[in-house]
Amino acid sequence: MNRIIGTYETNGHVTEYSIIGDGTPVLVMHGGHSNCYEEFGYRHLLDHGFKIITPSRAGYGMTTTASLHDAVCRYVELLDHLQVDRVHLIGMSAGGTSAIKLAALFPERINTMTLQSAVVGRWLTAEHTEYKTAQVIFRFPIERWTWRLLSTFGNCSPRLSFKPMFSSLSTLPYEQAQHLIWEEDIEEIRKMNNRQRSGKGFLLDLKNSALLQKEDLARVQCPTLIQASLNDRSVSNAHAYFAKTHISSASLKFYNTWGHLIWLGEGSDKVSKDLISFLQADDERGASR
Repeated sequence: MNRIIGTYETNGHVTEYSIIGDGTPVLVMHGGHSNCYEEFGYRHLLDHGFKIITPSRAGYGMTTTASLHDAVCRYVELLDHLQVDRVHLIGMSAGGTSAIKLAALFPERINTMTLQSAVVGRWLTAEHTEYKTAQVIFRFPIERWTWRLLSTFGNCSPRLSFKPMFSSLSTLPYEQAQHLIWEEDIEEIRKMNNRQRSGKGFLLDLKNSALLQKEDLARVQCPTLIQASLNDRSVSNAHAYFAKTHISSASLKFYNTWGHLIWLGEGSDKVSKDLISFLQADDERGASR
């Protein structure tokens, strides 16, 4: 992928971003532990003529920390800087919170919104073991060593390191999911662990998820596609149902992929096909308006 990396600074705050491709702009709110180097789902968008703009969300990469409200305002300032008027918006995993807030506050900038395995409200909280663990291993600057350990293990033994990663992402027993796992998924997980960093962003994501209210979802006006795996351990299916209930324009599709990363394995082609069809249908409606 020919990826252009840039930074935009305003009022002392920095937003790092990447641009790939050329065509109809798609703004991606990446998931947790990620940044503007995200790759999941990008190839199909590029192959169908979309330009992908990915800011490193607040606290990730070189982007400075900010409240949820201020962060989404800066993403809009980035669009202004890039001279992009309207976009298709995609919220991946923990990036769902930012996507919904952006669509709610700036409906005039958003053509469509797609939520993929997305967090849409209160997520991991203090009573969850995962929350307590995250406060230790993903706290800045300890997170750097956490990801170095994971990437080193994965680079040395990609297949051996895949299984524990799988268990954190899927509700299926590993043995029962074999028919859904593609051989290339092992390499994709290895590459993911090499580009992941939590920075100060992941703990901020945990805080922000509790701030999103059903009123924010109700304010979303654009056509919305919700995509989720039936076997997602990381983000409960309750989030997808909650989004469908409170976003009046939403349609919901579940897929029998092996887990949270719906861009991998059996069923992922259907995920991509449905997304492209959704975006192209809106572009056709826009052309006729």
